[in-house]
Amino acid sequence: MPKMKTKSSVKKRFRLTGSGKVKMAQAGKRHGMRKRSNKMLRNARGTTIMHPSDAKKVKTYYFHV
Repeated sequence: MPKMKTKSSVKKRFRLTGSGKVKMAQAGKRHGMRKRSNKMLRNARGTTIMHPSDAKKVKTYYFHV
């Protein structure tokens, strides 16, 4: 069986932490900021850790774990 190719979109969107968790950008900040509360916008800054069940799928695409 040939090697699995890396998904380029995954490579650009996610990073691994030192302990092997998947780090991602916060969701919900592309458009429509006026209707979102200031609290939501503050909490959505920076990055967050992906849920383990989703992270398992992302790792198969790029990190080959």
